Amino acid sequence: MTHLVIAPIIIPLLAGALMMLPGERWRTLRTGLGLAATAALVVVAGLLLLRADAAGAAEVQLYRLGNWPSSFGIVLVLDRLSALMLVLASVLGLAAHVFALARWDRAGAHFHPLFQFQLMGLNGAFLTGDLFNLFVFFEVMLAASYGLALHGSGTARVRAGLHYIAINLAASLVFLVGVSVIYGVAGTLNMADLAARMHDIAAEDRALLETGCAILGVAFLIKAAMWPVGFWLPGTYGAASAPAAAILSLLSKVGIYAVLRLWLLLFGDGAGASAGFGGMWLMLGGLATIAFGSLAVLATQNMARLAGACVIVSSGTLLAALGAGQVAVTGGALFYMTSSVLAIGALFLLIELIERGREVGADVLAVTREAFGEGAEEEYLDDDEEIGVAIPAIMALLGLGFMACALLLAGLPPLSGFLAKFAILAPLIGTGDDGLPATTWAVLAALILSGLACLIAMTRVGMDAFWAAPGPPPRVAMVEILPVAGLLALCLGLTLMAGPVMRYMHDTAAGLHAPAGYVSGVMRP
Repeated sequence: MTHLVIAPIIIPLLAGALMMLPGERWRTLRTGLGLAATAALVVVAGLLLLRADAAGAAEVQLYRLGNWPSSFGIVLVLDRLSALMLVLASVLGLAAHVFALARWDRAGAHFHPLFQFQLMGLNGAFLTGDLFNLFVFFEVMLAASYGLALHGSGTARVRAGLHYIAINLAASLVFLVGVSVIYGVAGTLNMADLAARMHDIAAEDRALLETGCAILGVAFLIKAAMWPVGFWLPGTYGAASAPAAAILSLLSKVGIYAVLRLWLLLFGDGAGASAGFGGMWLMLGGLATIAFGSLAVLATQNMARLAGACVIVSSGTLLAALGAGQVAVTGGALFYMTSSVLAIGALFLLIELIERGREVGADVLAVTREAFGEGAEEEYLDDDEEIGVAIPAIMALLGLGFMACALLLAGLPPLSGFLAKFAILAPLIGTGDDGLPATTWAVLAALILSGLACLIAMTRVGMDAFWAAPGPPPRVAMVEILPVAGLLALCLGLTLMAGPVMRYMHDTAAGLHAPAGYVSGVMRP
């Protein structure tokens, strides 16, 4: 069981490498190997989550490659947070992989190896215990995402993909600059060792170290799509293929994970003069990101870009919640992240099926009708109008799925999106014995208004897609509808099992806000 910690990296690495050997000739073999590897990741991630939960909040599972001391060697660290992220990555990866088997895996070369290397980069970023290997896994993850973003070709996809590549190359450069400054001041890149040294950094070097951390944070926030550096996300994710967009939607949460991990580890109560560094900026940046994402949600008529804008809103919500610096709020944010990742992944897959039956340019026609009222008179003058509309079974099924996504992302009861937002707001409101501070009112207004914006936008596009101009029913394969149903069923499970899930999230947040256990666990002889 000791070697199980490295399995989420080894499994996709070996699977991706083996897929490259036969080329495109043995498609069935590559498909079966990819499906088996992705399913195995779900099982391994589930076992690791149970193992992390049983270990307790103060303990971490350590894996030293080559058995070198943590200060010098490569270490993988499993705790509740990394186990949670592994489960999200594997579940979303399995859903996207199964969905792609209908047709997208044949739309271009090397889809299956790219998908496995994407999962490898994600899992490595969640497990690594030092900044250098975090950069390495970031680059593996990004290199695979470049191929997935461009998979299927097309002018719009290539244009958006090239913008995405340029922005992330710049972010990688910023990442390197930040890591270099940190290493020059602290003399280590191990996260736990760096946290142990924070209190004793010389006063004349502390400003330089904080500058390096701020530069590193910019790289993470670019990936998290925080305003004003998140403008690239709706176009890129909206142009990507459905399974690629679903797995790429998790990449923004890698930036959130890195900020959450390092901010609470390096700038907690034990950081001396640097305690709480940047917390207010996280909250203000999160609020600005929610505002930007809400405007983007209202401004677009394209369903895929709408889903991309929802990713921005979710990132802003998480950043604003993390900036509060409270254990209970962080626990609610983790619950929200889990619910939103599953819901947005399902939405990207669902949009592919909905738009398959729509006429070309339907979104443009919808804008024209709303702006000029075209067709309104004919509708009222039609004497032969049918009473009632027969809704094909597949359209009813897709409509129910779309409605569930709308409820989850808008944060309306009774689903987990509402419970997650309530878990974020309740501790903030409950601490206002002498009146609520302005930041709490701002977060409250941002969450309510962003939910309203999401509800308005999704109701508008949903009515146009399913009622005003539905078009012919799309042809949907079973392997396409099952992943969507599975992700929404997991969201329903979060709702029904909210008590145990929130207990896990609260324990995870408590461990993050008290990083002494993480530091001692990693640095033990």
